[in-house]
Amino acid sequence: MDKQQILDLYDWADGVCFRHPGRGEVLTTVVGVIHPREDREREVRACADCVIRMEDIRREDAARSGSAYEPGRLGEALR
Repeated sequence: MDKQQILDLYDWADGVCFRHPGRGEVLTTVVGVIHPREDREREVRACADCVIRMEDIRREDAARSGSAYEPGRLGEALR
């Protein structure tokens, strides 16, 4: 799969990337949810660059461990 095909597996909306908050609002997707003790749950959002980087890491980890790699499941992997 090429990068655009991987990105197309996710739902995108304006948000702030957890790794690049200085960029302000950009297109992001939910890659996790945190549950702070003193507050409501919060979505962890990532920009396209970070999604591709995280997918690359998942693919490399799967290859090393002999596991199957299926793109488009970042939020599931972090839960």
